[in-house]
Amino acid sequence: MTEAITEAAVDSSEEVSEEAEDLGPLESDDNGTFQQVVNLLDIIDSDSAKTDTTGAGLDMRKTLASVIITEKATAEPSVVMNTLIRCLQVPEISTQRKVNIYNILQEIIQQEGELEEQCVRRLVAIASKEMREIPEMEGYIKAEVASDTLVALSRNHFSLVMYELQHHLKPLNLTDEFVIITLAKLANGNVFEFMPYMGITLATIFTMLRLANEAKIRQAICGAMETFCETVQFYLKHLEESVYPVMTEEQFALKLFPMYHYFVTVWLRHHNPEVKLGVIKSLKPMLNLLLPNDDLREQVYDYIPLLLAEYQGGHLPLSAYPLQVLRQILEVSVITNTPVPQMQLHTIFTELHIQVCNKAPAQHQYSSQNLREMVHCFIALARSYPKELMKFFFSQMETSKEAIRVGTLNLIRAIVSADEPRMSIRAIYLAIRVVKNTLSDTRSKVRMAILRIIGQLALSGYQERIKGWGLKYVSVQLTLTTYKLTNHRENFSHRDLEERMVHKVTMDTVKIITSSVSGMTNEFWVRLLCYIMETDYMEALTPICISLTNLAEHQLHGQDVDVSVAGKSRQMELPAPQKLLARLLVLMSSPYKGEGRGIAMLNLLRTLSQSIAPSMADMWELEIPLLVQYLEEHTEFTWDQKAWEDKLIQFLQNSLKKTRGSSWSLRLSKELNNQIVSFDSPSLEKGFLYRALGLTLATGLEASKVEVLLLELLYKTDYSNDFDCEGVILCFGLCARGQVKTVLNVLHDFEERIQESEQSWQISAWRKDHPWRRETVKSALMVMYSCVASYCHPQMLLNLVDSPITAKIIHHYVSSCQDVCLKMAFIKSVVQVTKAINNIKDLEDFQFAQKTTLTSIIVAVLEAEPTNNLVSPVRALAMEALSHLSKLKPFYSTEENSELMDISIHSVISLQLPGEDNESIKTLYANALSALEQLMESLLQRQLDPKGLQEMVQLLEKWILSEKEWEREKAMSLHLYLMRIYVHSTGVCIPLKLGQFGTMVGLIAPCTCDAHQRTRMASMNVLSSLLDLHASQTSSLWGPSKEKELEKCKEDLWGTDMEKIFCASSRIAKVVCTEFNCDEVVSLIQKLCENIGAMDLQHDKASVTWIGTFLQMWAKELEDKVAEILGAILVHLPAVDHPEVRRLLIEGILLLAHHHRETILTPLLRQPLPMESHLAEVWLAMSENVPFARTMLHSLMGRLQSRLSPRVDATSKADIWRMAAVDPLMTLCTIHLLIEKLDENDNLPDFLPDLIYTLLLQLGSSHQPEAASPVLKTWRLVHTAPLSEEMNLQRCSQGRVTIKSMQLLFKRVRNQPLARALEEQAVWGLLRGGGTFLEGVSLLARLCMQHVEGHRQRLAELVLRGMDSEVLSCRISSTVACVEVRHRFMSDPVLYQEKLLKPAVVLLEKGADQEEDEALRVLSLRALGNMALGAPKKVKQYRKVLLEKCLVPLREPTSTSVTAEGMDALTKILAELRERDVGSSFDAISERCRIFFDNESELLRLKAFVLFGKLARVVGMSKKHFFKGEVKKAWIPLLLHSQDPCSDSAQACMATMFQCVHFWGWKSLECPSRPCDTTTDDKMTVFQTTMCSILSQKKPAVLYSFLLETMVYVKNSLSRIRIAACNLAGIIMKQMSTHYLKKLDIPALRNSLQELQLDPDPEVRQAALETLKVLDSCSQHRLLASPEGMS
Repeated sequence: MTEAITEAAVDSSEEVSEEAEDLGPLESDDNGTFQQVVNLLDIIDSDSAKTDTTGAGLDMRKTLASVIITEKATAEPSVVMNTLIRCLQVPEISTQRKVNIYNILQEIIQQEGELEEQCVRRLVAIASKEMREIPEMEGYIKAEVASDTLVALSRNHFSLVMYELQHHLKPLNLTDEFVIITLAKLANGNVFEFMPYMGITLATIFTMLRLANEAKIRQAICGAMETFCETVQFYLKHLEESVYPVMTEEQFALKLFPMYHYFVTVWLRHHNPEVKLGVIKSLKPMLNLLLPNDDLREQVYDYIPLLLAEYQGGHLPLSAYPLQVLRQILEVSVITNTPVPQMQLHTIFTELHIQVCNKAPAQHQYSSQNLREMVHCFIALARSYPKELMKFFFSQMETSKEAIRVGTLNLIRAIVSADEPRMSIRAIYLAIRVVKNTLSDTRSKVRMAILRIIGQLALSGYQERIKGWGLKYVSVQLTLTTYKLTNHRENFSHRDLEERMVHKVTMDTVKIITSSVSGMTNEFWVRLLCYIMETDYMEALTPICISLTNLAEHQLHGQDVDVSVAGKSRQMELPAPQKLLARLLVLMSSPYKGEGRGIAMLNLLRTLSQSIAPSMADMWELEIPLLVQYLEEHTEFTWDQKAWEDKLIQFLQNSLKKTRGSSWSLRLSKELNNQIVSFDSPSLEKGFLYRALGLTLATGLEASKVEVLLLELLYKTDYSNDFDCEGVILCFGLCARGQVKTVLNVLHDFEERIQESEQSWQISAWRKDHPWRRETVKSALMVMYSCVASYCHPQMLLNLVDSPITAKIIHHYVSSCQDVCLKMAFIKSVVQVTKAINNIKDLEDFQFAQKTTLTSIIVAVLEAEPTNNLVSPVRALAMEALSHLSKLKPFYSTEENSELMDISIHSVISLQLPGEDNESIKTLYANALSALEQLMESLLQRQLDPKGLQEMVQLLEKWILSEKEWEREKAMSLHLYLMRIYVHSTGVCIPLKLGQFGTMVGLIAPCTCDAHQRTRMASMNVLSSLLDLHASQTSSLWGPSKEKELEKCKEDLWGTDMEKIFCASSRIAKVVCTEFNCDEVVSLIQKLCENIGAMDLQHDKASVTWIGTFLQMWAKELEDKVAEILGAILVHLPAVDHPEVRRLLIEGILLLAHHHRETILTPLLRQPLPMESHLAEVWLAMSENVPFARTMLHSLMGRLQSRLSPRVDATSKADIWRMAAVDPLMTLCTIHLLIEKLDENDNLPDFLPDLIYTLLLQLGSSHQPEAASPVLKTWRLVHTAPLSEEMNLQRCSQGRVTIKSMQLLFKRVRNQPLARALEEQAVWGLLRGGGTFLEGVSLLARLCMQHVEGHRQRLAELVLRGMDSEVLSCRISSTVACVEVRHRFMSDPVLYQEKLLKPAVVLLEKGADQEEDEALRVLSLRALGNMALGAPKKVKQYRKVLLEKCLVPLREPTSTSVTAEGMDALTKILAELRERDVGSSFDAISERCRIFFDNESELLRLKAFVLFGKLARVVGMSKKHFFKGEVKKAWIPLLLHSQDPCSDSAQACMATMFQCVHFWGWKSLECPSRPCDTTTDDKMTVFQTTMCSILSQKKPAVLYSFLLETMVYVKNSLSRIRIAACNLAGIIMKQMSTHYLKKLDIPALRNSLQELQLDPDPEVRQAALETLKVLDSCSQHRLLASPEGMS
């Protein structure tokens, strides 16, 4: 496209230069704007092409591209303009593209205003050239936009554009069409700038008129002339704003007249209608300039015949423009008082009159507009030439043609109605003469035209002109049309229709005359008044009443009094007042008949009030306007007949009150009675007449005369005519309001008279044309009595209702054949009587004595009705009667209420639905349902509280759950009705009981999926009512959005697609569930579960769908209610047969379990064993969902763990349920079931160690006496005897199930070496035995640590948790595992990484401190000691704790095993420590260790010797001195116990002793010679001898102290120690120096040794004897060495 434009710019530059007179070279593009604009134009073109085919979807892109170009022009106007101009110069450019470019150029021109002159010149040249090339239609569009572009340029560059156009506008040279069109546009848009060129332009165009032969150019010139003339008119009106030379109106007119002349004389005769129309349209603005000129006006008149000739010949188009031109000329002639020449009048009259009277124009669209223009022309002519015009009309009226006469009369009416001040009275006078000349014409249209003229004369203020002839003509027409219509109503024809039209026009004329013409003759008044009283043509009553009202107002107010009646009284002549009032009242009962006669008659009554009844006048002045207002506010489609009749009756009552004390009401009664025969039966008027008669009789003062009228009415009534019979009954009832005793007397008298012929009721008693039947009269009498009761005064009624009224009704019923009609009459009477009693406001303590009798009769009637079909309305009436009786005292008891409800419900709901083709049965059926609803409502009102509502629902429940769909439908509909009653009656006053809302919703919910559509919709509405009730009683968030959602669901329930219905029901449940609380949800689910199986599968599915939906929405909040819900489901689950329903119920349980695992586990685990099939099905369903099954398995495991975990206070409801007591055997069985049914490929890696460990602890607890099941604990609380065999079996079962579960788990591990090791080492057998259990645990733990590599960390955590348990067995088992796997456990780096070592030490510390169980303490100390073996690097870190806890048993020894384990642990720990690590504990260990050297326990002595030896290795320089003292203190025990009876202790002691030798500094003794042939005792003897020898030499005092300490051991409990002590004492004494021998207490030593001679052990005695010998020798040696001995 760009290349084409570039080439075209060069090729076309020459052409443009020629056209633009060398405007200069084109400017080059700048900054790529050229290319951008071209691209945007391409977008516009492409979008335009697409829009043609695909619609207007791409208009936005086109508009956006155009806007972008326009915005670019704001920044670079010259560049963009030049680019667009270059695009226009492309030779092959499309028309649409040029149109788009011109449109954009116009926007830029409007936006920018002043542009570069060179650019403007080029654009003007191009657009001018484009405008003048008009090939065909596309070119026409192109020329049009080019013309618009020039006009846009002219606003800021007028001279350039005007120069271009004037350049192509040359005299005597026919220019192009669009040059003229553009000039006209320029003139219109630039008025003042164009005016200097206007003269030359008009002159030049005038020279072209003869050359313009084509229709298009002529149309263009005509249009331009129209624009030019309008422009000149604007210019002349705003001359003061012009800055150019001023041209006067006369100058313009002179230039225009030649063109006007040429247009009218030449172009108006052109054959083309479009040209004619253009000429005519241009004439009007031209005449606006020509007609004000007096000289030219006369010349314009000369061309009127030419216009009329063209119009008359039918050459002009069918439009109003020609007549507008003529009207313009005629009106100007009137204004300027320069009439049209008389020689032209006849032509104008004739032509216009023909057009008015001709029927042809009526077929064209312009006929009405043309007619208006013609009428205005005639009005103008009547103002100028009234005499000539009326003379012309008179001549036309002489013809006998109806159309001409009607047309002429219509023109006369238009002239009369013209609001023209210049219209002369003479013209009106002449017009009336023309009209009078046609009064004898009997044709309908002529008569209507004359009547309309008479009315128009009255309206226009010429009332005096119609008196006499006009009023007489109207009276004649009123009489004539009424007569014709009355006598030709049956054979309706076209003539009758015309007569109706004449009558209507006559009525309208009468209305106009009576409202505007004063001084009417009395004859006219009387004629109209008699017309009302006598005519049978009711449609004429309205206008006549209006007219009479107008006349009466004129005469009563004395505005004008006719000369003929000036001396008479103004009191109007009327018929009898009672007769007139009776007539008008009866007719007013149908106020909208006859065009709304009610208002007219009311106004007439108000006007004639003084004449009818002066006493009522004031009251009528107040009340009649109110009645009129009521009728005005309504129409015949919106009014209420009964309400209107009530208003009339009230009006009559108020009127009669004004005549009290007179016989006025009695005479009115007679007139009303006389009019009964004047109306047909049935009719509204006659019905009102009976009512008015009864009311009037009630006000009568003379009872005897009233009795006569009532008896007469009874005798002449046709009882076979239901309408008349009902009318008489109503009359008697209304009469009873004021004459109750009179009415009862009349009825009694009538009964006595007819009783004389009791056996011959078929005989015509009084009137031979009324063959009465016995039952008919009895029925009428019963209803009369009840009607009397309904209208009787309340106080009178209470005295008369039991007797005679109700007693008479019962008597007539029981004494008859009791057929259907009589039953209906009886029940209707009961209804009416009870209604009357109930309507009494203050019944006080009134007791209806006949209530029980009536109830029993009606119940018998109701029970006698067949339950399979419906043949009469007796059933409905009976229930209606019961509903009214229920409101009277004495009230029915609760039992009687329920019985009546049950009987009534059964009587109606069991009926099958009627067929569609039996309308009568359908009506009976609907009435029965309605009566049942009313009865149920009445009975419910007696107990309008939640309890009564619940009883009602319980009665309906069996029908709602019926298998018959019609019974369900009716029951649901009744439920809906009563529910709405309850909601509207109580509201928030009495809240429903807890759970009642949910129960009622649960009953209704499944019916939303009922197969029957109406049942579904009724259930939906019941649900809505329940929701409204609930929302009103609670702080509910129920709002419009939820209502809207329910409405959408209701729409879906209308369909037949069950899938959509189920979906809608589910959505309803989702909306409804937000209004529930937890208790209501429980009651709803319980009710839904109860009803499962009561109906069909569809309802069961709906029930479980609702259960599922509610559980989905409420599962999280139902923690407290899970047990109740689960119980409801589990109770009914076994009875559910359909698998899908069972599945959905189980899914509900699973859903609860998802949110409340612990809460639902407790009820499930509390189910009895053995596990029932439905319960197993629940667990199997859980196992199918592997993730959930794993979760449940984890929870079950937690249940077992909770028994072995510390007891904590519950912080949540879930904790309460989790900690609730359940039988562990059930838990174990469930775990076994889940493990067994889970996917075999799932080895449960995430909690396998937990489960194994938990089962192991559970197994351990089962071996403990305190870990029995809850059943066992309960048994022990009650019984003191040994456990029963069953309970022992239970304990065995727990162990067996636990081991089986563990075997299944290890099977899932799929570790062959582990499985083989478990079998070979008989682990399961060890675990089963109570005595071997710990051994089995130890072995199992060791194997798990060896083979289950991936779970060591978790095992460590579990061991720690078990060690923290409050359950002793758990702590023992866990500590066993901790001890047994010490090497793998303590050395595992996981402990360090996960920081488990510290809590392990803490727990072991806790175990070591506890005193509850010795075994646990031993195991804890052992585990602490094993830490030195498994984690030697951590010993130093925990040395303080380790040393402290292991020292406790040494400081406070409680048992041998604990103390021994403490010393053993210290030995292990010290092996990893140095002296500085031990610190102050070193002294304590040393001191406490020595204490156990002489302990009786071999184990303690052994551990003590080993520990002391370990201390000897640990001691360093800082503690060497201290330990040396400890060694000295421990040396004698070490020497002695090296000969301990326990070989292990002896060996350990000897090893320790030799380790401590170096503390003495005796290097010679550190490695004693040990010949292999010597015994240990000999070795010790040698060692002791050598040691004593060294001591005697180096430390004789120490040796002395050793002897004393050794002698203490001669009394030791161990014989071996006693022997060793004797031997050591002998050796010491042998090595002692004389100095220390002297210090010895020889006697004491001897005594001690001699006492040993009594020792039971011979070796002790022998050793003591040998020592005595040494002692004796030493004593002798001491004596010899003493000074005394020497002497």
